Amino acid sequence: MATATVRIPAEKRDILRIIAGIERTEMKEILSDLIDEYIERHKETLDLLSKPEWVDIIARGKDEVEQGVAGKGLDELAD
Repeated sequence: MATATVRIPAEKRDILRIIAGIERTEMKEILSDLIDEYIERHKETLDLLSKPEWVDIIARGKDEVEQGVAGKGLDELAD
């Protein structure tokens, strides 16, 4: 497995060391778990952004919001 150097501010690093000591684990395991959680939280976003048609729809929607286009009320939306 390839490795990477990560710069962590001293105070956060110290807190991670304390947590790692309490949990009797290594900091690299804590960081790996955090990275896995981050990736999992963003999978749906990555999936949507990998579909050009969705990227276009999102861009049009952002443009409409910026232009002040009135949206629909909840009772006007299709089921």
